[in-house]
Amino acid sequence: MQRVVELTTTLDCAPDEAWTYVRTSALLDYIAAPLIRFVPRGGKRFPPDWTVGEHRALMLLFGIIPIGWQAIVISFPEPDGEVRTLRDNGYGPMIKRWDHWIEIAPDTGGTATRYTDRVTVDAGFLTPLVAGFARVFYAHRQRRWRSLVAKGFAPLKR
Repeated sequence: MQRVVELTTTLDCAPDEAWTYVRTSALLDYIAAPLIRFVPRGGKRFPPDWTVGEHRALMLLFGIIPIGWQAIVISFPEPDGEVRTLRDNGYGPMIKRWDHWIEIAPDTGGTATRYTDRVTVDAGFLTPLVAGFARVFYAHRQRRWRSLVAKGFAPLKR
């Protein structure tokens, strides 16, 4: 049993700027907080810029309650016109499929960004619950994105 959750927002920044930051692991830390914290497994750190391949993480609800591990499986599909995509085709022991596509596209003539989170979830009989959580999680992430853009990305400046 699978469910698809999709949310879209407009970011008040250029698509190139959004694309630069969406490829960083620091962005995941920032936009997931404080709802979920991803801690790399094996005493390693996430690469500063996501690399193609699998990155495993322990997930902590509210930064403190362990809720299992998740494989973050990164790829960068070929752009579709002006739409650029980061894909996390993840999985874990509880969630068999967490196929998350992040799309970055021009909006309002290219001066803003249309940002979309689309995830296909399969967690067996827990799928409706996990899909409901995904909707809340992506709404939270998109609020954090908009706040980050309003701050000129200052919390992520290297």
